[in-house]
Amino acid sequence: MADSESAESQQSGGGDVVAVSFKRLPPKPVSFERRELQLILNLYGRRVAEGEWRDYAIDFSPVKAVFSIFRRTSETPLYRIEKNPALARRQGAYSVVSADGVILKRGHELERVLGVLEKKLRLVNP
Repeated sequence: MADSESAESQQSGGGDVVAVSFKRLPPKPVSFERRELQLILNLYGRRVAEGEWRDYAIDFSPVKAVFSIFRRTSETPLYRIEKNPALARRQGAYSVVSADGVILKRGHELERVLGVLEKKLRLVNP
C-alpha cells in the first residue's frame, strides 16, 4: 500500500504546496548621467568663477535627482536643477526651480532648461 500511495502522489504532483516569497529590492535612486552632470558642472564652474555661487549639493531619491545651488553654505538653495523621470513624457524630466519654489523652466532637454540660468549679454554704452 505504501508503494501505491507514493506512486499516486508522484502522478498527481504531490499534495504539498510550497510558497516562495521574494524580497522586494528597494527602488534604485534616480541619478544624473555623466553628460548631464558635466553640463551642470560647467555652468556651475562659470558662475563660481564670477563669484556668484559658492556651494552645491546633490541629492538622489527613488523619485528624482536634485542639484541644489547655494550662494552661501548656510542659506537655502538659490536654484534647484531637478531630474524627475516620471514627468519625462509630459512636461519633460528636467526643471529649474527658484528659491521660492517657482518653476523657471521645464523641458525634455537639459541644455535648453539650463539656458534660463545663463547670463544674458547686455549692450553697454561707452
